[in-house]
Amino acid sequence: MTELPPLPRIDEGRPRERADAARNRARVLAAAERLFAEGDPAAVTMDDIAKAAGLGRGTLYRRYPDRASIARALLDEHERALQERVIAGPSPLGPGPADGPHPAPGERLAAFYAAMAGLLETHVHLVLGAETGEARYRTGAYGFWRLHVAHLARQAGLPDPEAAADHLLAPLAPELFRHQRQGGLSLERIVAALEGLARRALAA
Repeated sequence: MTELPPLPRIDEGRPRERADAARNRARVLAAAERLFAEGDPAAVTMDDIAKAAGLGRGTLYRRYPDRASIARALLDEHERALQERVIAGPSPLGPGPADGPHPAPGERLAAFYAAMAGLLETHVHLVLGAETGEARYRTGAYGFWRLHVAHLARQAGLPDPEAAADHLLAPLAPELFRHQRQGGLSLERIVAALEGLARRALAA
């Protein structure tokens, strides 16, 4: 499998933080996660987060320039863990052992869809807070998922894997996932539909 670049961290390259800064960061993230989970993430403001964290606006803005950067910080570890499973985890989500049989591209995409649906089930409020609208396509996470899916499309012999990658990621839009769950679809039904779509899209 082509080596994929590491998912960038929001705090990458920053110096070791002081104890008081670490406490403030923990308060901000805890407050933001609670607010994102309680209602519409798009309606949460930076003032709301500062008030819930018991911090001044200046303290909040010194570390996080906007609401999306806070949501991305919360998502970082969850996405990084999934990234590691995609790169080096067991088959079919990962490539499996170097000297063993490799899963078909459709099976890997099906496993990826299932894993992403699981992430959305637990953290859709964070994804919506971080990746609404066109902002989704500018995140490091989307770039990584796109590279992975384009690689699978190339393996499957699709004529234009770069264009296909965005189309194959479209069913994972967090707005669509929340709409389906709120409409009464179970996680199991959503995953089954996604897995069938993956296998048909990348059929040998």
